[in-house]
Amino acid sequence: MSYMRFALMIAVSTVVMFGLMYLNTYALDHVFYSQTRTWMALVMGAAMAVVMMGFMWSMYPNRRVNAAIVLGSVVVFAAALWLVRSQATVSDVSYMQAMIPHHSIAVLTSRRAHIRDPRVRELADKIIAAQLREIGEMKTLIAELKRQPPPANAPDLPPGK
Repeated sequence: MSYMRFALMIAVSTVVMFGLMYLNTYALDHVFYSQTRTWMALVMGAAMAVVMMGFMWSMYPNRRVNAAIVLGSVVVFAAALWLVRSQATVSDVSYMQAMIPHHSIAVLTSRRAHIRDPRVRELADKIIAAQLREIGEMKTLIAELKRQPPPANAPDLPPGK
């Protein structure tokens, strides 16, 4: 088997996994690019490369290349996981672009779940209303922030403040 084919298989699978993460959004206009989903796709692709190499080790004759693939995958996994967990690259707009599909998932599950208890239905309806309102707010903020540069005197706050 060709190492190029292996790399292509991992790359295509990673891109497919990125796309699949959007399948559970409620509406197409709730799909925005998400850095967090990119990092998660890399986490999954790197993990898949390690698993696949583990199962296919004997199919690839060069043990050094095999070990390099595993080591490289572990490094990509660790870096992408750090990016997901730290949110170090996520700014105002990218945060909201990631949150809109996330909120949309809550709308989808709250609308489509086969809820029988009226109390649970009431809760689900409140969730739908809140998530749709917040999606609207985020879309408005994204549009505003993309039109104007951030203020020059904006304070540097530590993450989470």
